[in-house]
Amino acid sequence: MSGVSTEAVKQYLMGLQDSICHGLEQEDGRASFLEDGWQREEGGGGRSRVLADGAVFEKAGVNFSHVTGASLPPSATAQRPELAGRGFQAMGVSLVIHPHNPYVPTSHANVRLFVAEKEGEEPVWWFGGGFDLTPYYGFEEDCRHWHQVAADACAPFGDDVYARYKTWCDEYFFLKHRGEPRGIGGLFFDDLNQWDFDTSFSFMRAVGDAYLPAYQPIVAARKDAAYGERERQFQLYRRGRYVEFNLVYDRGTLFGLQSDGRTEAILMSLPPLVRWEYDYHPEPGSAEAQLTEEFLKPRDWLAQ
Repeated sequence: MSGVSTEAVKQYLMGLQDSICHGLEQEDGRASFLEDGWQREEGGGGRSRVLADGAVFEKAGVNFSHVTGASLPPSATAQRPELAGRGFQAMGVSLVIHPHNPYVPTSHANVRLFVAEKEGEEPVWWFGGGFDLTPYYGFEEDCRHWHQVAADACAPFGDDVYARYKTWCDEYFFLKHRGEPRGIGGLFFDDLNQWDFDTSFSFMRAVGDAYLPAYQPIVAARKDAAYGERERQFQLYRRGRYVEFNLVYDRGTLFGLQSDGRTEAILMSLPPLVRWEYDYHPEPGSAEAQLTEEFLKPRDWLAQ
């Protein structure tokens, strides 16, 4: 495949999984990731790593996968019908972190490469990924830090890159049936191939490498905050929104299920405990109400 170095991408992704797991273990201080290697009958496999019931993290999943197949599933060809019937390989690291403390946000990150192949033709490739933050209680300084790290990662690639992918993130992680965003956003990009392969790969690495510097300081600042049953119940309620998005809209979940991926790994993004309450409304003027009234609205977090 001329100019397409899938092996270099694979080695980077496996190293990224290692470094993120190490950083999160250091932050947790008690629990370690357990690894579950798996193979897929149709081709490929992966390494699922899960940390459960740690001191800081209630559930943390960091997955690497590299799968191949004879034809792309419908979720991958819906917007690109010309790719139907091509063989494919897809590789990526995907993670979701659910903390114990309601003052620590849930975070998600994903970086990936797709290659669609057909004998006698040049491969079609694209990168995708990003990271986003889902707080339960809002802190302006946390949101500014998260977005500043995202902007710094994008800066070498063009003045408009952060703004474009920040907007895409706001639009993508939006629950249409609720009329609200999932969190305070970050970056989201897909179908990235307008640059050459090496530049696109460099951008994916910049995003992947920025995740820990974006998240770890927030965890460190909030993980020891005191909380009670009220905050815990609100966290469980808001986790319901996370589940709704992942099962209804998330492209990665749909692709994984439609391509006969490993269900345990695909659904590791779901929190261990969650609740729904009919027609719930937080008390006016409360910190819980402040989340949706002030934080769950697209805004320029870097404006002075």
